[in-house]
Amino acid sequence: MNRLICADNLRAMDDLIKEDIKVDLIYLDPPFFSNRHYEVIWGDEAEVRSFKDRWAGGISVYIEWMRERVSKMYDVLKDTGSLYLHCDWHASHYLKAMLDDIFGYRNFQNEIVWHYSGWNARLKTKFNSRHDTIFYYSKGSDPDFNSYALPWESESEYIRIRKQKVRIDDNGKKYVLSDAGGGKRVERFLSEAMAYGKPVDDVWEIPKLNNSSKECLGYPTQKPEALLERIIKASSNKGDSVLDPFCGCGTAMTVSQRLRREWIGIDISPTAITLITKRLQKIGAIKNKDFNIIGMPTTLSELKALEPFEFQNWVINEMKAKQSKKLSSDFGLDGYYDKTIFTEHAGIQVKQSESIGRNVVDNFETALTRGKFKKGFIVAFGFTKGSHEEAARVKGDLDIKLIKVEDLLLGKVKIQ
Repeated sequence: MNRLICADNLRAMDDLIKEDIKVDLIYLDPPFFSNRHYEVIWGDEAEVRSFKDRWAGGISVYIEWMRERVSKMYDVLKDTGSLYLHCDWHASHYLKAMLDDIFGYRNFQNEIVWHYSGWNARLKTKFNSRHDTIFYYSKGSDPDFNSYALPWESESEYIRIRKQKVRIDDNGKKYVLSDAGGGKRVERFLSEAMAYGKPVDDVWEIPKLNNSSKECLGYPTQKPEALLERIIKASSNKGDSVLDPFCGCGTAMTVSQRLRREWIGIDISPTAITLITKRLQKIGAIKNKDFNIIGMPTTLSELKALEPFEFQNWVINEMKAKQSKKLSSDFGLDGYYDKTIFTEHAGIQVKQSESIGRNVVDNFETALTRGKFKKGFIVAFGFTKGSHEEAARVKGDLDIKLIKVEDLLLGKVKIQ
C-alpha cells in the first residue's frame, strides 16, 4: 500500500479507484485561497520551490477546483472512513458549504480550531489571526473514531482543574467523588480518574513549527507532527490506511509510518516526492521495501514538461549539489558545490533549453568570476558548436564543463 505518487491528484485518485483501493482516513492541506506567490529554499538546500496559490477567476474557481478533487476523495474513502480538510479564514466558509454538498450536512462532525501562539501586534481594524480550521467529516453515520485524551501531568493538576476533594478509604487508597450522571456521585479511585485523561475538545493548542525545531524543514506550509499524530490516532488504528492527496513535505506520511499505518501520498511536485523520500529514509523506511515511488520523471520529454523550478531542482539533486541562496537574483548561478567536493568552489547554471549558445557560456564565465568560483557546470538539453568552442577558450584557473541533460539522466556524468 505505501506509495508516493508524483502526479496531479485527480489522475492519481482515478487510478486508485480503478484499483478498487479504499482508505480509512484522508487528511488534506491543499493550497489556501490566500493569493500569495513566494519562493523559498528548504530541505537540505537542494530544493527550491515556487508556491503559487493565485486563482484567476476568484473564489468560485477555487471552490470548483477543490470540489472536483474532494469528490474523488469521497469515492476513495471507506464507508467507515473520515476526512479532515485543513484551511484558513480565506475560504473556510465556502469550503464548508462544498463539503456539506459532497458528504452531507449530517456527516459533519467537527470544526476543529488549531490555535497557535505568535507575536500579536496592535492592529488598527481587527484582531490578530492566530488559528487554522480543520473540517472533520465522516463518510457515514458510524465512523471509526478513538476518543483522544491527554494525560494529566500530576495529581495536583487534576485536583486543581477538576476541583476535586481527595479522600482516603479504609485501605489508605485515594479516591474522589466522580459524576455518574443524573446528579449521582460515585466513589472513584484517584489513579483510575487520572488514567481517563483529559478528553480533547475541538480547540487544539499545538505550537506551530519554528526555525529551531528539529523537525522543521523550512517548508512554508509544513505542519507539526503533533497535529497529524492527533488526527491519525483519533480516526485510524494500526494497519489502517491514510491518504494525503497534497502531501507536500510528507508530515502525514512520516507520522503514519511511525504509527504503523499504511499510507499513500500524492503530490504533483517531483521536488516534494524527493524530499519525502529523504525524510522517510531518516526514520528508517527503506525505498522499494517499505514504500514505492510512482510517476517521477524518467524521460527527456517529462523533464522538458516540468515547471522551471522543478527542473532546476531535478538537476541540482542529480548533480548532488546545493541551491544558490540568492534564488532569481543569483547572477546565473543556480547551484554550487562547496570545498567538500572540489578543492575550490564550483558553480552550476541550469538551462531548460536545447540550444545553449556562446553568449550563455560567456555570461556564465563572468558570473563564476564574480562569485570567485574556479570551476563551473552548465546543464542543458543541448549546446551549439559555438558554446563548446567558448567553453574550451576559457583559460587560466577557470574550468567550465557543458553537461547534457540526457547524459545526466542516463547516469553518464561523473562529477569527480
